[in-house]
Amino acid sequence: MKTELNYTQAFQQLQLLVRQLEQGGIELNELTEKVEQANTLIAICEAQLKQIEKEVEKASAPTKVKAKRKKE
Repeated sequence: MKTELNYTQAFQQLQLLVRQLEQGGIELNELTEKVEQANTLIAICEAQLKQIEKEVEKASAPTKVKAKRKKE
């Protein structure tokens, strides 16, 4: 599985895996593989969300400082 997926791609693949798991009828070996794939996709999504959160905090930090100075 590519780890170069963007958030949307990883999330879409994760949704597909969840649907497959919900439908059942998966052999144990395949189930183990799908759960591992799901864990990888979840990690990709979490990492990208954390990176976006850092970028948003960084971008909004100067605004917070300016707003605080105006109140003083």
